[in-house]
Amino acid sequence: MNSVKQQRNADLVWDLEKIHQHKRAVSFVKQFESRFCVFSSAVRQLYTNYSVFFPEEANRQLVILPDPYAFHDTFSHLNPEAVQSTGLHVIPGNLIGKSGLYLIISHRDKNVRSVPIPFQEGIRQILRRSNTEDPFLPVLMKGDLREFNDQLPCLHLHRLRLKQLHSLSSLDREGIRSVITDKLMTLYKESSALNLV
Repeated sequence: MNSVKQQRNADLVWDLEKIHQHKRAVSFVKQFESRFCVFSSAVRQLYTNYSVFFPEEANRQLVILPDPYAFHDTFSHLNPEAVQSTGLHVIPGNLIGKSGLYLIISHRDKNVRSVPIPFQEGIRQILRRSNTEDPFLPVLMKGDLREFNDQLPCLHLHRLRLKQLHSLSSLDREGIRSVITDKLMTLYKESSALNLV
């Protein structure tokens, strides 16, 4: 298939070579397909409608394929400085001896211990802030599919800061807030049905 060759944006081709449990990572990330928006700093675009593809001819790669017929689902001209790393990870509960999905913050300071929050509760807390001046708007970027403590796959979440999208109109900023919030609401409602890896 030449969809990988057609994909010229390197930010949308994720290398999974460093992930040991490849099949688990594939099934884990597929659950979040189009549920989180994906940001590309190379082309300064936010993709809200896409498919996740694992090409056979390109060993251990994940390719994000934006829907070519839904160009209105792509936001352009976002400055990369508006997207920040959070240290917040979506992890499978069996990493911590529990069932379901959890959110956990990994601290640089190894002496600080994180308390895992059930995924649905974490999303509810994020949604509570969605209409504030500085909402927490999670997005994914290349490199965000990882292995937690070299064990099981997890997703690191970046955060899009609306206030820092200076080049966008207030209408576009509200459009981004609305799309991400709608996706989070759907994820909140469906989170108990998500499978473990």
